[in-house]
Amino acid sequence: MAERFLCDLPLGKRSQNIINRDKKIVSGCTTRDLSIVIKDGKGCYLTDVEGRRYLDFGAGIAVMNVGHANPEVLAAVRKQANHMTHAGFADFYHELPVRFAETLVKTINHPNLNNVFLSNSGTEAVEGSYKCARWHTKKKRVIAFNGCFHGRTMGSLSMTNSKKVQRERYAPFLPVTHVPYPYWYRMKMEPEDASNFCLDKLENSMKKNNDTAALFMETIQGEGGYVVPPKSFVKGVRKLCTKYNILYCDDEVQSGGFRTGKFLAIDNFGVTPDIVSMAKSIGGGMPLGATISSRKIMDWVPGAHSNTFGGNLVSCAAGIAALNYMKKKKLGQNAHKIGKLIMKRLEEMKEQYEIIGDVRGLGLMIGIEIVKDKKSRTPSVQERDAIQCEAARKGMILLGAGKSVIRFCPPLVITKQEAEKGMDIFEESVRKVSFNSY
Repeated sequence: MAERFLCDLPLGKRSQNIINRDKKIVSGCTTRDLSIVIKDGKGCYLTDVEGRRYLDFGAGIAVMNVGHANPEVLAAVRKQANHMTHAGFADFYHELPVRFAETLVKTINHPNLNNVFLSNSGTEAVEGSYKCARWHTKKKRVIAFNGCFHGRTMGSLSMTNSKKVQRERYAPFLPVTHVPYPYWYRMKMEPEDASNFCLDKLENSMKKNNDTAALFMETIQGEGGYVVPPKSFVKGVRKLCTKYNILYCDDEVQSGGFRTGKFLAIDNFGVTPDIVSMAKSIGGGMPLGATISSRKIMDWVPGAHSNTFGGNLVSCAAGIAALNYMKKKKLGQNAHKIGKLIMKRLEEMKEQYEIIGDVRGLGLMIGIEIVKDKKSRTPSVQERDAIQCEAARKGMILLGAGKSVIRFCPPLVITKQEAEKGMDIFEESVRKVSFNSY
């Protein structure tokens, strides 16, 4: 099957050669939106093999919160690689994974989130949460939300429900009940009405089944469209989980690491979960996942769960450096400050352009809903893709989400000047698409 891109960007000989080789050897399930072949990165910029420079508003899918080629992370990686890269933490003790876990727990700063299981990715962190919840409760069923994304391995995929292709041909799944999430813009309801409606549906589901171990929820839905729920909904979910003795599992894989201004997105809502899944940004660009809970809940016995590369030494060294850098450089504060600047500009654009239906977000986790028109709110995939394409031509990388959403998730080291440049490119792209037929 030929590779299909959102648009035909100019390809140099180097790029074309690598793409041709990729098509022959890399499995066709891999998705690429743009025909950009990356060579280098620094801070908020990426450079391709032809030497073209791009302002990155995707951060490797919300991974590079500390910026590309962060010097402190790279120094930690080099230092550890000079000693050893892997110690087999599943079988042997080593101080470095312990130090990472201690640093992570201290950064989270919740008394009951004090026990850590280390893995390699977001889906593994969610699998760890899932297995821990089933072990602790001795129950089998879990609840997840429509539009959610929790990963692609079979446990997490049983919950994932954001795109048809992600689940197609993989049934049967593990026992999961999906309930509505307060995507109030698409529900055409006021936020509080959507919150109450979804909480009612959730409670009805909880009442029907007494074999529910846990509820899994992205505080802000990621792949589903960067959807921010009303505060009343998150608080209501916590209340219902406590009432029906169901573990509240918070998926912070994309929203964690100060992306929303707080280290955990759920801290914006004044709620404490029972289990947290983290990955992406906590490794500073290295593969690293973590499942965090209390020692009381993590009561599984040796051998009940394990993996080979969890606690990898190079990843843990990078993770410690990344977490320390986030705090030292106050990246949460920067995310809040730059996020406000971007949101202000987007709100102004929303008033001016008919194809911008909604703007939402916290910190530097921002979603822009692209529609045919404001009245119908009909998702416009074609215009969304065209905006991404036009931005790439102008030197800016954007990622899509949901049906027709553009997400802004740049590195948290972004400056005011870089943000303003990005918004100028974005508005130029929106303007061009708005006045052309697609």
